[in-house]
Amino acid sequence: MKRIENKFVELRTRNEKALIVYLTAGDPSLDITKQLIFALEKAGVDILEIGVPFSDPTADGPVIQAAAQRSLKAGTTLEGVLKMVAEVRKVSDIPIVLFGYFNPIFAYGVKKFAQAARNAGVDGVLVVDLPYEEAKELRDYTDAVGIDFISLIAPTTDKERLKKIVSKASGFLYYISITGITGTTAPKISNIKVEVEKIRKITKQPIAVGFGISKPEQAREIGHFADGVVIGSAVVRMIDENKNKKNLIRIVSDYVTDIKKELR
Repeated sequence: MKRIENKFVELRTRNEKALIVYLTAGDPSLDITKQLIFALEKAGVDILEIGVPFSDPTADGPVIQAAAQRSLKAGTTLEGVLKMVAEVRKVSDIPIVLFGYFNPIFAYGVKKFAQAARNAGVDGVLVVDLPYEEAKELRDYTDAVGIDFISLIAPTTDKERLKKIVSKASGFLYYISITGITGTTAPKISNIKVEVEKIRKITKQPIAVGFGISKPEQAREIGHFADGVVIGSAVVRMIDENKNKKNLIRIVSDYVTDIKKELR
């Protein structure tokens, strides 16, 4: 069984929901990202999304855009991110999803990327600018090596397209709780519930909800009907605001511990 699938099965048996946390790799450094991965796993994070920085992150809000720029300025590359994941894998089995845009993957070489990601221990990829209709260009290679391709579903996704997306889904489905960019608006929980229940009727894949979630009470409410929540911009902002403090790791760990409590 794959790591992501196994994690959701394990959580279901404990009646828990998944806490999925996003980190921008290399912000403020790859070494600190690695330290954060280990600390967040101990703090209760179930799956990590590791953002590969890109110069034009069109789906991301100002917080993650700024983090990507800082990371690129610090010299972070896709190669470097894969090397860091390989180092994490020597001591940790936490499921890792690489989150990013197709351009760096295409420049690296799609087939080469799939093999390198597999060798490093990557479990899934989420490529925000590679919709269902164009995903074959990457999936031919990632599917072949057993890497899950995480599919995005938006509030604007119509029923026919939804059926096509879920028919090919693997790992989990990522429901975008708001239209627009990350970390800018608080989602309406009642609207999310209706949409998640629609998706639930046509698939058994786990459904995680992300975009705009930052508070423990939001996580608790969403956990009543979804299989997991994704926290991104709130963590990235916290890292930036506290990056010069000696207790950075503890500050972020305490925050995610409070979120995870609400998902148990």
